[in-house]
Order: sequence, then C-alpha cells, then structure tokens
Amino acid sequence: MNTNNKIPVWFWIVSIIALIWNIMGVMAYLGQAYMTEEILNAMPEADQNFYHNIPAWVTAVFAVAVFSGLFGSVALIIKKKWAIVLFIMSLLTILAQQVYNFFIQDFVTLSGQRLYMPVMIVVFAIFLIWFSRFSKSKGWIS
Repeated sequence: MNTNNKIPVWFWIVSIIALIWNIMGVMAYLGQAYMTEEILNAMPEADQNFYHNIPAWVTAVFAVAVFSGLFGSVALIIKKKWAIVLFIMSLLTILAQQVYNFFIQDFVTLSGQRLYMPVMIVVFAIFLIWFSRFSKSKGWIS
C-alpha cells in the first residue's frame, strides 16, 4: 500500500454504510432463523407457508451470505484486501438464495418487499465487490 495515498472521507462513509447494511442482514437472518412459533402464527397465512417451507440449504446460504458480507465490511474498515473474497462469497451465496426465491419457491409469494428487496441486495453486493476492488486498486486496502 502506498503510505502517501490518503484515503478519502467517502471511503469511510461507504465502508460504514456497508457495515450497517450487513449488520441489518445479520439481524434479518437471526430474526428468521430463531423465529418463534408465536411470531410465526401471528403472520398472514401466506407468510407462514413461506417460512415453513424454506429448505435448510437456503437458510445455510442466507447465513453465509450475511456473515461473509459482515466480515467483508469489517475487512474494509480495517483496510484488508480479503474484503474482496468475502464480498464475492457473499454475492455467490446471495445468488444461490435468490435462485430459490425466484425459481424454486411458489411464485405467488413473490410480491412487494419479497420482489424488490432481493434485487436491491444483489445490486448492493455487486457494488461492494466493485468498491473493494476499486479500493485495492487505489491502494486504500492491502
């Protein structure tokens, strides 16, 4: 890393936003993985069916996606180039999860937030790969 290469403030802003975004992803995973029957029974029937029918592999890739994204964000903040690998792992597992969401599960449940949120997540994951590669090319992470 070039020690004369000053890291711009916006690098830190993007890195903190990435960290917050991925913490929200971890919280979503934990909320889904540890959802009680009481909470599940209070949901509309369509949502209950959605959560009851999620295969274990989808839950597993969800966990890998959010935790690799979280650790990738931490790697950015501590200026480590392995953020790139973690963000790529996150994207690949996000895509595996989205294959289930868009092509395997019942399409009737895909509306509103279940439709636009997955697209937003994929776009943000691609951005984080680009941003970490860009940061490495600028010598901000090593």
